[in-house]
Amino acid sequence: MYKAGVLTVSDRCSSGQREDKSGRIIIDILKSYKYEIIIYEVIPDELEIIKEKLIHYSDDLRLDLICTTGGTGLGPRDITPVATLEVIQRQAPGIPEAMRTQCLHITKRAMLSQGVAGLRGKTLIINFPGSSRGAKESLEAIIDELDHGLDMILAKEH
Repeated sequence: MYKAGVLTVSDRCSSGQREDKSGRIIIDILKSYKYEIIIYEVIPDELEIIKEKLIHYSDDLRLDLICTTGGTGLGPRDITPVATLEVIQRQAPGIPEAMRTQCLHITKRAMLSQGVAGLRGKTLIINFPGSSRGAKESLEAIIDELDHGLDMILAKEH
């Protein structure tokens, strides 16, 4: 069982103006694949707060997987990928490429995602879209291979 955290980045959800559906969908999917959800939080689109949470989840909580949702579009407040790139040590470009490729078959808007993925220590961080549908379809596009990737990161035998 892998330890996971879900971080929803949304001004509207963090202020109570909107319910966080995408974070809940990610949690439900991860639980169905036997991931243990250690932490779930909703925060505003603020660069330093996002970075602080990603570092805390990786370095202090030592999570295997962090899934962020929200802040991956092209809007002026969509900075989750910027924050992620500032805290990761290595990129894993194939993960967001796979998500976008799969989701492009469903909607051309997938090309507008700037989500990234990468490693901070032994923690894999993946950015997902903030829409419920986008988060669900993106996670479903990669979930079957995540165990193998996490095993490689954690140097587990197959």
